[in-house]
Amino acid sequence: MEAAVLVSPAAGRGRARTVSRAVLDTLREEGVATRVLDATTRPDAERQAAEAIADGAGAVVVVGGDGAAHAGLQAVAGTAVPLAVIPAGTGNDLALALDVPADPVAAARAAAGDLLAGRVRALDAGRTAGRWWATVLCCGFDSAVTDRANRLRWPRGRRRYDFAVLAELVRLRPYEVTLSLDGVARTLPATMVAVGNTAWYGGGLRMCPGADCADGLFDVTVVGPVSRRELVRTRPRLADGTHVEHPAVTVHRASRVELSCAGLSTYADGELLAPLPVVVDCVPAAVRVAGAGPRDDQLT
Repeated sequence: MEAAVLVSPAAGRGRARTVSRAVLDTLREEGVATRVLDATTRPDAERQAAEAIADGAGAVVVVGGDGAAHAGLQAVAGTAVPLAVIPAGTGNDLALALDVPADPVAAARAAAGDLLAGRVRALDAGRTAGRWWATVLCCGFDSAVTDRANRLRWPRGRRRYDFAVLAELVRLRPYEVTLSLDGVARTLPATMVAVGNTAWYGGGLRMCPGADCADGLFDVTVVGPVSRRELVRTRPRLADGTHVEHPAVTVHRASRVELSCAGLSTYADGELLAPLPVVVDCVPAAVRVAGAGPRDDQLT
């Protein structure tokens, strides 16, 4: 077994780079040969991972956060090649959803054991605008905040995101969103819409708490019109998923979601996907993952 290993050097403010030596040593000690990819950008990472698979790599191991997992996903989705996620980023929502050990060395040991034994877990994946994603796709207030933060050159770090939140709160208004769920469409005012393949996004926030990544369906959380004060008060409830009990929040289930609204973009796995309108499809069992929780599929 040879695995292509993608290390995201900036993930976790450098944590991925720091733990990568121990992760690589663990994989090799457990019997997995490694081919380290030297990509420094997301396009390079996706290209090199795909090339490694074409050259015979039997797995893709990503060391980093959800952005690194997103890059690896583009290469393995729709194939029999498994993905292993070693959590070492700022946001590790996919690893959390898959019950991957939080310690990178323990995660590497679990991944190696599964890869050598041929054990994997089947995972649904989202498909939007020609790209795969694994966790939550969102548009509305959160995507507007991320758009603004990405445009800012000051302040730096986390303060840039906090500044963007305040700026978007000032101009908070519901968006007129056309939402189609398995062909049934309606236009409604919404503060945000989240399409969940898994429960978590944003570094441990349970935006779609009932989402099951192996049932062939998305959980779609719609936050209706709310005031600035109510949005700020309700946001902490995302940590445990109790925001879905708020009267302004509704939850739906569908395998195909179509979203349309002027001036909004979609983000998934924390990465920019496409401006609206978009069609979002749930592809059952599109990905095989190693090192996760209960395994319900066997490699052949």
